[in-house]
Amino acid sequence: MPNSHGRFVWYELMTTDVDKAKAFYAEVLGWNTRDASTSDLVYSLFAANDVPVAGVMRLPAEAATRGVPPNWLGYVGVDNVDAAVARARELGASVHVAPTDVPDVSRFSIIADPQTATLALVKGMKSGETPPAEPGAPGHVGWHELLAADWQKALAFYGALFGWQKTESHFGVMGTYQQFSAQGEEIGGMFDKPATLPFAFWLYYFNIEDIEATAGRVVANGGQILYGPTIVPGGAQIAHCIDPQGAVFALIDRRRKPLGFFFSDGAPRSAG
Repeated sequence: MPNSHGRFVWYELMTTDVDKAKAFYAEVLGWNTRDASTSDLVYSLFAANDVPVAGVMRLPAEAATRGVPPNWLGYVGVDNVDAAVARARELGASVHVAPTDVPDVSRFSIIADPQTATLALVKGMKSGETPPAEPGAPGHVGWHELLAADWQKALAFYGALFGWQKTESHFGVMGTYQQFSAQGEEIGGMFDKPATLPFAFWLYYFNIEDIEATAGRVVANGGQILYGPTIVPGGAQIAHCIDPQGAVFALIDRRRKPLGFFFSDGAPRSAG
């Protein structure tokens, strides 16, 4: 993964029912799937227009035993996984999965930052990887958001680990929303989570082209809308969702058109 240090390069859904998850995301985001299993692991790829965008696998039994719910996991590229893990430990992170090789594919590790938000670190073993999709490509992740216990401490941690830098910030009802960049490209934001949320976590926004229609498909296929749709600074429209197995994800629509009303029964309706 050339020039990928500090950039999100892959995403993975760990779920309790792979077949139902495949059906849900096919209906909601239009993804298709292909098998990528090995002798040691049953694994599938989600693809948007035949371009792989994420993986999906069954939530490991040991994680389920620890009470880990179905979740989306982001992978950040690093130049050296072992060195990055050692640095993360120095900065107060814990290690859930020690550096491990996926033969002929990558070396990776799963860590939790000092506020317990989970990320994977990865270094690809192959040269000439497919370049990342354009930030707005439909079906791909277009934004990364950290709901932190303390965003300032979180940004200090990730700045020391990956070199992330502050960009724009906004102040609203949730307090300060701080955006950040990797290698000069703005890729996400972070803010202090509401006290009602029990833990910090990363939220991934999938690019879509019709926020109301997509939100309607979420509900129609057994998911829930947790927040939105709503307009955020810059004009994008977003919604926070949960899939039928309990994994949280988000939608982002950058068309900047007027947004209709969204009623509490989950049914999107026109503002007209």
